[in-house]
Amino acid sequence: MFSSGAISRTWRAAAIKAPLRTFAQAAAGSARKVQMSNIEKDQYINYQRIEDNLAIVKKRLNHPLTLAEKIVYGHLDDAHNQDIERGKSYLKLRPDRVACQDATAQMALLQFMSAGLPNVAVPSTVHCDHLIEAQVGGAKDLSRAKDINKEVYDFLSSSCAKYGLGFWRPGSGIIHQIILENYAFPGGLMIGTDSHTPNAGGLGMVAIGVGGADAVDVMADIPWELKCPNVIGVKLTGKMSGWTSAKDVILKVAGILTVKGGTGAIVEYFGPGVDSLSCTGMATICNMGAEIGATTSLFPYNSRMSDYLKATSRPYIAEWADSFQHNLKADAGARYDQVIEIDLNTLEPYINGPFTPDLATPLSKFAETVKANNWPAKLEVGLIGSCTNSSYEDMSRSASIAKEALSHGLKSKSIFTITPGSEQIRATIERDGQMETLNAAGGIVLANACGPCIGQWDRTDVPKGAKNSIITSYNRNFTGRNDANPNTHAFVASPEIVTAMTFAGDLTFNPTKDTLIGADGKPFKFSDPSGNELPPRGYDPGENTYQAPPKEKGGVTVQVAPTSNRLQLLEPFKKWDGKDMEDMPILIKVKGKCTTDHISMAGPWLKFRGHLDNISNNMLIGALNSENNAVNSVKNMFTGNYDTVPGVARDYKAKNQPWIVIGDENYGEGSSREHAALEVRHLGGAAVITKSFARIHETNCKKQGLLPLTFANPADYDKIAPEDKVSIRGLTTFKEGVPLTLHVVKKDGSNVDIKLNHTFNEDQIKWFKYGSALNQMAAKAQGRA
Repeated sequence: MFSSGAISRTWRAAAIKAPLRTFAQAAAGSARKVQMSNIEKDQYINYQRIEDNLAIVKKRLNHPLTLAEKIVYGHLDDAHNQDIERGKSYLKLRPDRVACQDATAQMALLQFMSAGLPNVAVPSTVHCDHLIEAQVGGAKDLSRAKDINKEVYDFLSSSCAKYGLGFWRPGSGIIHQIILENYAFPGGLMIGTDSHTPNAGGLGMVAIGVGGADAVDVMADIPWELKCPNVIGVKLTGKMSGWTSAKDVILKVAGILTVKGGTGAIVEYFGPGVDSLSCTGMATICNMGAEIGATTSLFPYNSRMSDYLKATSRPYIAEWADSFQHNLKADAGARYDQVIEIDLNTLEPYINGPFTPDLATPLSKFAETVKANNWPAKLEVGLIGSCTNSSYEDMSRSASIAKEALSHGLKSKSIFTITPGSEQIRATIERDGQMETLNAAGGIVLANACGPCIGQWDRTDVPKGAKNSIITSYNRNFTGRNDANPNTHAFVASPEIVTAMTFAGDLTFNPTKDTLIGADGKPFKFSDPSGNELPPRGYDPGENTYQAPPKEKGGVTVQVAPTSNRLQLLEPFKKWDGKDMEDMPILIKVKGKCTTDHISMAGPWLKFRGHLDNISNNMLIGALNSENNAVNSVKNMFTGNYDTVPGVARDYKAKNQPWIVIGDENYGEGSSREHAALEVRHLGGAAVITKSFARIHETNCKKQGLLPLTFANPADYDKIAPEDKVSIRGLTTFKEGVPLTLHVVKKDGSNVDIKLNHTFNEDQIKWFKYGSALNQMAAKAQGRA
């Protein structure tokens, strides 16, 4: 059906025949209890719910199911009555668990506190990984972070204890690595307040990034809502070798689908090539699936997952999954909405970027592409690790390259940093010698945290604004993402490609064919990287950094000082007044790409994630104003003067004047941070009208009582000028599937009506009317809804 290395896109449903295998059937009605993790002794995997739900769903739908459908439909709240249609129905689901990182957990827990509930309803955890700034090295940076962020860590620790969440202290590692090592399991459904939550798909779990308000729903025992996803199939054939790694699979897929090609879909990998990938390699692929806008990505359960479960002291889960394999793979003849095929035999390494993760260039053509585009060829910094690529296998393969360079008397020419994904990885590579090798080669080991990947990098090697290049094994490389320098050309590759390039110090170096000059003056070429998938001596857990919720919590108090500049209790947003929105100014008409980094920057602003008013001072300061091609400079309609975007918004708010934002394509792509919606609502925004939205951001806007609307005709974006006054009409009869109208009054007095689409369903319309989903939740708790 497919030629070698070719790509097939089947826009109509394609019947894909799954490999013929036979598996033991899970005993229906089995009373066996299998722990969800080694940490939560009283929480169990509920495969029986999946079995029971699928028996109902298969009778109703009467067609084979993909793996994604099996897991998603297996977690339906009401399988008998749920409307199920891909791309249209809103499913009500019961996730198995919730995971939050420290930056997003602050707002999630503040919202949970506002709901007035005593305890989380499902297993939930908080992970301290985002607030540790990379500066000089692991131990010192961690110590500094504990001091600077003490107030926030104390808040998170005490609120976790108060409401029954597990708490992973700073230094534990990155949330997604901790989840993979301890909590992910085949067939599970998890939501997480970070866009790279899909990392757990490497263990066959449907793991979806959401905003904090969605997490609050699940923690409050409310069914979680998700538009029934389409399913994109990626068929892998052949087997990787040489310099090619799992990272290159997703780098290629990103080039095919682009940053919005996966929107509204789960990407499901299948085919004989799957079994050639390690479990952590599969996690890498799923992790970076966030860069194509996918709801999540996942792999079918196989022996590589079983090996990883056993290596991480969970053999009982592997055994249980073995008995449930019929529901941990796609049915024969399962239908996909689109199919891509990748031949691993012919796949070569890729390097993606700069400025966007979907600009994919094969390594063989990268040097000429660098020259043709006049990108800075000198490589200033190479960075490996992060939640995407910090497994034992990644570190081992990188260390094999460093060891060979050292044998020729070379150290890295570029600055070289290493970020272990977890304390367990750090302790294990220290014990097994990879860390010593990387250090000897000139590497700097950073804290077990996100660091430069999310902008937590006190970079001093080049002045701000200087044009330069870096290459990372991270997942995301939007403008200014890593170091807040818009002139940093950030490229994304596998850890082994990054490591090799640091010894050349040059982006035009191709380690698969070019040579370097050793200390003896003789040329040498790197051997293919090598390394163990799993540690032969087992994992070393390192320092115990976990805090379990206490059995007795009567003495636990959560305090938020009124004078704090880091934390702020939430005030409910105002309810809708029951009228159409008339004569509103356009705060900003955004031109071009506008990610959540543009709307609510990370980096130094992370410290205000628990203080809505303070962090709102970064609202849209990175967005490009179409009127003057400037950032953070918009005209105040009352004064005629230009000011910062938050400054003008605050003036409008003080005058009780609602306003709107006009946006371009795929508005709000990137991180799951709900602050990008919260800040707009807090400063008086009423609606965001765009050509199209990224999934998470659109939902976050709805949750906070905003109107995320899209032009029925994207060309209507050009009909609007920044100085226009606009009204949104049709709200008094706001209904699912019925468009609204944007009435635009031009400066000369002329007017035009523009059709606006929305994706609100009846329940979501109630969020808007109550002023937010949290308002509705609180009203229900008080018997007022």
